[in-house]
Amino acid sequence: MTQMERYLVLTRLMFVLAAGACLLSNPAIARRSVDQGSDISGLHTGREIYDAACVACHGADGAGAPQSMTGFEKPATFPDFTQCDQTAPEYWRDWKAVIRDGGPARGFSQIMPAFGDVFTPEQIDQLAQYLRSLCSQHAKSRTWPPGELNVPRALFTEKAFPEDEVVLTTSVPTKGAPGMTNALAYEYRINGRNQLEVSLPIISMHRDTGGYSTNIGDVAVGLKHVFFWDLDADGKRGSIFSVQGEFVLPTGNSNRGFGTGETTLGVFGSYDLLLPSDTFLEFQAGGDFPRHTGSTPNAVYARSAFGASFSRNFGRQWSPMLELTADHDLRAGATTNLHLVPEFQVTVNTRQHVRAALGYQIALNNTAAQSNQVIFYFLWDWFDGGLLEGW
Repeated sequence: MTQMERYLVLTRLMFVLAAGACLLSNPAIARRSVDQGSDISGLHTGREIYDAACVACHGADGAGAPQSMTGFEKPATFPDFTQCDQTAPEYWRDWKAVIRDGGPARGFSQIMPAFGDVFTPEQIDQLAQYLRSLCSQHAKSRTWPPGELNVPRALFTEKAFPEDEVVLTTSVPTKGAPGMTNALAYEYRINGRNQLEVSLPIISMHRDTGGYSTNIGDVAVGLKHVFFWDLDADGKRGSIFSVQGEFVLPTGNSNRGFGTGETTLGVFGSYDLLLPSDTFLEFQAGGDFPRHTGSTPNAVYARSAFGASFSRNFGRQWSPMLELTADHDLRAGATTNLHLVPEFQVTVNTRQHVRAALGYQIALNNTAAQSNQVIFYFLWDWFDGGLLEGW
């Protein structure tokens, strides 16, 4: 056997192993796949690659082949590529990680084999693009913004992308009376462009007589809508813009310092830019307008964040960021408060739907009335799986 013949045999063997249980359950499919595997370099389009390696398990349309053909019971995480809510919000890098390294690369089932030794990086890119195109609603009506526009969450600047998340944010001042503020936010995506958000603050304050008092603050209920988004064919540059309106309800005890005692209307716009080299910019501007302005004035604010994301071989993702925030009360003699916030976010588990962030808010002016703060959050993207899944 010549060296070239040995190479062809080895290539065919790797392709069969990568196809996994799906192909072995159907000899006709297995033979056709091996025949195509003899000239894998000739597969130039995402459709050709999909038909050769994926159709046996995932079906001709991407909705999944019947169990009578696959020979195995589908796990709960088995995708339906025709469903936009399952496909469009995911990062392209996560698609490529699963194709290259198999299901376990992102904490999914081992039934999904690895194709990194079969296809080139260019072929994997083509396949990932084709899989996302199977979502007809995304392709035709542009209802679902793609996951590449879902930039990392900053500590203060609200991003434009709608999410399904639970986020617990904790703030601790570094001077003055000791205390701590926890804010629990629940975000629920409605269709592709809308998000319902409920935020519950839990405040702990030091009493003058000693000890701490803990109570809830003013609950906020908001609705976000994406007005437009754009992304180039390579998924490297794009933008997204949304507007959110919210009501802050006087659920806290204002007499004890746990709220304002006023119903407040808040509105803001968010605009995010995806830039080359995995860098991004986030902008947010808005205002808060209480029903009565006697004790609580109207206020406006602006926030921005610049950051970049780094990972090695589709592994843990690190996202350092720098934020600049400004807020101003609309009353005579008010000072515009400026803050600088260096911070970073990191993915915690294999599936990367659990993340954490840590930062330090630095007052740039009016330091006598403002305290620096240590801030951190714990984020769980619950749509991608349970809190204990994907580790």
